[in-house]
Amino acid sequence: MEREVAAQPDTWRAAAAGAAPALAEVLGRPGPMLVVGCGTSWYVAQSIAALREESGLGRTDAATPSEARLGREYPHLLALSRSGTTTELRRVLAERPERTRATAVVAVPGSPVGHAADDVVVLDFADEESVVQTRFATSVLAAVRAALGDDVESLAAAAEAVLATAPPAVADARQTVFLGSDWSVGIAHEAALKLREAARAWTESYPAPEYRHGPIALAEPGTVVWLLGDGPDGLAAQVAATGATVVDDPLDPMVDLVRVHQVAIARAARLGLDPDKPRNLTRSVVLDAAT
Repeated sequence: MEREVAAQPDTWRAAAAGAAPALAEVLGRPGPMLVVGCGTSWYVAQSIAALREESGLGRTDAATPSEARLGREYPHLLALSRSGTTTELRRVLAERPERTRATAVVAVPGSPVGHAADDVVVLDFADEESVVQTRFATSVLAAVRAALGDDVESLAAAAEAVLATAPPAVADARQTVFLGSDWSVGIAHEAALKLREAARAWTESYPAPEYRHGPIALAEPGTVVWLLGDGPDGLAAQVAATGATVVDDPLDPMVDLVRVHQVAIARAARLGLDPDKPRNLTRSVVLDAAT
């Protein structure tokens, strides 16, 4: 995981150069789009959906395969899967209406998910040995952002600067809460998942304004509240008043996620855990026919 986290600036550049043109064509197709994925890929799907809509390219929804409403009019389906073997994703591709054109984004060429789609974009340079996803997820997002016109080179340079410095000293937090807004809500959910998977941490994630509507009741010394992107005016001060530690900086949320990866690695090391092999998890969820 440490090696794969450190490789992210280079894989972002490769994604922007190699995958962005194909994804620009896919994302620019007229009409509604459904983006589907499981686990990390679902959270990346949420960010992609928000970014596509914000770019004026049409209604875009994100869902897990089990909750995908295929009866709606989706001319386009974008399926995300690192391994290309996830059972639920294969099922949703098989069950999609004939009128729905599907594009798969995978890390493994020749995978079942890729074969089940009409088009496939392969990011094999971003594949990983660790069960915990880091660089594949952010590389998919980098390719999408490049396709939508963002300067990925500046993001990669910012990530290199982050990797050259120590992360926030919050690895021993009792509770860590990640807050996002707009497209960074998906980043917040993904950040929370990384600490759960790699370091068995108590984490939560919310759209930033929602934190005041109940969850802030748990904020106290020992709680870390990490803002990814811009938060509502006054929220950071309100959280700090509880005694909780606030992490709030001007970094791009995708770059800030790299710091979360660093914290996850540091926490796992402190607890003597192997972040590459989290308990109860496998690289891909492959179910038998009866499940």
